[in-house]
Amino acid sequence: MSGFEQAEQLVQKLKEVLAIRLPGSEAQTLMAPSVRSDLLGNTAPNAQTRRSAVLIMLYQKNGTLYFPLIKRQTYDGPHSGQISLPGGKFEEGDESLFSTALREANEEIGVDTSKVEVLGELSPLYIPVSNLCVKPVVGYLAGTPTFLPNLQEVEYIIEAPLEHLTMEQYKSVKVITSHGRPVTAPYYNLCGEMVWGATAMILSELEAVVRE
Repeated sequence: MSGFEQAEQLVQKLKEVLAIRLPGSEAQTLMAPSVRSDLLGNTAPNAQTRRSAVLIMLYQKNGTLYFPLIKRQTYDGPHSGQISLPGGKFEEGDESLFSTALREANEEIGVDTSKVEVLGELSPLYIPVSNLCVKPVVGYLAGTPTFLPNLQEVEYIIEAPLEHLTMEQYKSVKVITSHGRPVTAPYYNLCGEMVWGATAMILSELEAVVRE
C-alpha cells in the first residue's frame, strides 16, 4: 500500500472514531498548563463567554498527513505571538461553528475551505484568559494546499506532521512566564515551535483519537 493510500485510510478511520466517541477532558488535561485561570482566578464560562472555533485541517504531503499551525502576530491581546490553530470567534453571519472554523481558516491562511471535508469535531474547550469556549473542527483537504497567510494576523505558517503528535520525542515540559505568572507548561515541539496551552490541549485529544 502506498503512502497516499495509507493516509487516505487513516483519514477515514479518524472520521469513524470521531463519530463514535471522544477522549474528552481526560485527554485534554494531559497537556494542560499548571495555571488554567484568568487573572481574576476564573476557570468556568460565564454570561460574557463567547463561542469560537478552530480548524485542524489535515492534508497530504509526500504521502504523510500534515496540518497547519499559525504564528500569531504580536498584538495587544492574550494570545499575542503564540502558536495556534487557525480559527476565531463566531460571527452573526456564520451558520454554525463549523462555518466559523472554515471561514476563519480561509481568512487567516488563504486556503479554499470549500474543498475541505469536515470529518468531525473534538470536545469543546474553555479558555479562561480570553473567555472563549472553543470548538475544534477536524477536516481533510485532498491534495497539498497553497497557503496565503493574512499578514495582518499571521506572522507565518507551520506545517506539522500529524504523526509527530504520537511520538514522545516531540513532547516536553517547561516553566515559563505567562501574563506575569510562572506556569509549568507541557508542550509539543512541532517544527521547532513550542505549542502549549489550549492548542496543546486540543492536539492532545486529537493524539488520543489518532492512537485509537
